[in-house]
Amino acid sequence: MNLTETSTAIQQGDVYLGIELGSTRIKAVLIDNDFNTIAAGNYAWENKFENGMWTYSLEDVWKGIQSSYLQLAADVESKYHTTLSNIRSIGVSAMMHGYLPFSKNDELLTPFRTWRNNTTGQAAHDLTELFQFNIPERWSIAHLYQAILDQEEHVREVDFITTLAGYVHWKLSGEKVLGVGDASGMFPIEESGSYSDKHIKLFENLENVSQYDWNLLDILPKVLQAGDHAGTLSEAGARLLDINGNLQAGSIMAPPEGDAGTGMVSTNSVRRRTGNISVGTSAFSMLVLDKPLQKVYKDIDLVTTPNNEPVAMVHTNNCSSDINAWAGIFQEFAERLGVNLDEGRLFEILFHSTTRSEPDAGGLVNYSYLSGENITKMPEGRPLFVRDVNSSFTLANFFLTQLYAAFAPLKIGMDILINEEKIETNVLIAQGGLFKTPVIAQQILSNALNIPITVMKTASEGGAWGMAVLAAYVKQGNKEISLEDFLDQYVFTDPQSSTLSPEPAGVEGYEQFITKYRAGLPVELAAIEHI
Repeated sequence: MNLTETSTAIQQGDVYLGIELGSTRIKAVLIDNDFNTIAAGNYAWENKFENGMWTYSLEDVWKGIQSSYLQLAADVESKYHTTLSNIRSIGVSAMMHGYLPFSKNDELLTPFRTWRNNTTGQAAHDLTELFQFNIPERWSIAHLYQAILDQEEHVREVDFITTLAGYVHWKLSGEKVLGVGDASGMFPIEESGSYSDKHIKLFENLENVSQYDWNLLDILPKVLQAGDHAGTLSEAGARLLDINGNLQAGSIMAPPEGDAGTGMVSTNSVRRRTGNISVGTSAFSMLVLDKPLQKVYKDIDLVTTPNNEPVAMVHTNNCSSDINAWAGIFQEFAERLGVNLDEGRLFEILFHSTTRSEPDAGGLVNYSYLSGENITKMPEGRPLFVRDVNSSFTLANFFLTQLYAAFAPLKIGMDILINEEKIETNVLIAQGGLFKTPVIAQQILSNALNIPITVMKTASEGGAWGMAVLAAYVKQGNKEISLEDFLDQYVFTDPQSSTLSPEPAGVEGYEQFITKYRAGLPVELAAIEHI
C-alpha cells in the first residue's frame, strides 16, 4: 500500500492494533491489511524487587500503554496526515504466568507477582506430584496455592485471578477472558481447549483448598481460542487507551495472549513439528508436538499454541539482562573517553568482537542470574563471572562468554527434549532483541543447540506485531480458515529470513563451555548463600 492508500485505510478504520507488555518494553504496533507495520510506539520499563517480590505497579502498566499509544498515534499523524480514531480490532499480549488476584470490588489484593519470582517452590512441587503434570513455579495456580500454604489473608477475598494480558484486556473491554495459550500458563488445559476438569477436581478436593468459599473455575478467566471474538473496546477502555480522546469505542477485541503465543505467531510456528525461540530478559523455546511426551519433566512446561495445539516449552528466567549490564559499563567507559556511542553501535562493536574469540570462550565462565533460575535450581540471582589463572581473558572471549551464558539454561532444557524425548525439528525460528545485530547471536545459538536457526525480518519486533496479526485474524474468523493456514496463505507469503547452520568448531567449543558451566554451578549456589 502506498501513502494515500494507507491514509485511506486509517481513516476507514481498516487497521489492526497489537499491544505487548514485555519485561523491559511496552510496545504498540499498528498494521494494515497486508500485515505491514504502519506505525509504532514503545515505552521502556523495568520490574522492581519490593518486599521480596519482583513486581510492576499497575500505574506503570497504564503509563506505559498510554505513552506507547500516544507515540503510535503521533506516528500516524506525522506520516499519513490523519488522526487515528477507529481501529478494526485490537489485541493485548503480555508476559505469561504470574499472579493478579482481585476482590469482588475489583481491588487488587496483592502487588502483581510476576513470572520472575521463585517463591512458590513448595506449591509447585506439591501440585506437580498431585496432578502428575508439571506445574512450574511461575504458573498462576502455583502462586495461588503457595498463598494458601502460607495462609495469606487475602485468599479468602479472591474473586478473580488473571495474567497481565488478561487484566489489561478486562479493563479495555470489561471481559474476563484469556486466550488459550496464556491460559495454559495459569492452569493445565485439556484437549477440548478448556481447563482440565480432572485437575480442577483434584485441586478443589485438597483439604486446605476446600475451606474457601470460591470455586476455582469461577475465579479463572474464560478460555478462548485464536479467532474468537473477545468483546469490544468499551467507552471507558477507549479513554484509558487514548488519553487524547480521539479513539472511538467499538473495536473488536482479540483474545488476550501471552508473549509465548505471540512469539509463535510472529515466527509462523504454530503447526505441529515447528518451533521457535524467543530471547530477551528471559528466554524460551516452543516446540509444537505431534506426540505426547513420555514422562513428566520439571524443566519442561506443557502449554498450547493460540489455537490449542500442544507445545513443549523450555522457559528460563534469565537471558540478556547481564549482557545489558556489562554493555552499560562499556558505554560509561566510552563516555569517559569522550566517545558518544548510541546503543546500536555499542552492541555492534561488542558482538563483533566475538569473531576474534576462541571457540570455548578461553575457559571463561559466566552466570547471568539476575533472578533465580528454575532450570538450574537456583533460588535467587547473583550475576557471577569466573576465570582461572589459565583462562584467556580477552574482550573477545569475555563477551563471547556473556552470549554463551545467556543461552546456557535454555541449552540445558533443550537437551532434555532432543536427547531424551527425541523431539525432531528441522529448524528453529528465533526472535528477540539479541538478533538486532545480524549473524552473531544467531550463529552462537545454532552452535549451542546444534540446530539450524532461522531469523526473520521481524525478529526484533516480535510479539506486538504477532498480536496485531492475531487481531486481524479475528476479522477472518476461525471457522473459515485455521490459524496455521491463515499465516501461511496470507501473512507469510514472502518471508524474508536468513538461516545459519551449526559450525563444528563452534559446537565443540560450546560443549566445552557448558561442561565447565555445569561443573561450576555449586559456585553460583555458594554466591547466593554467602553474598
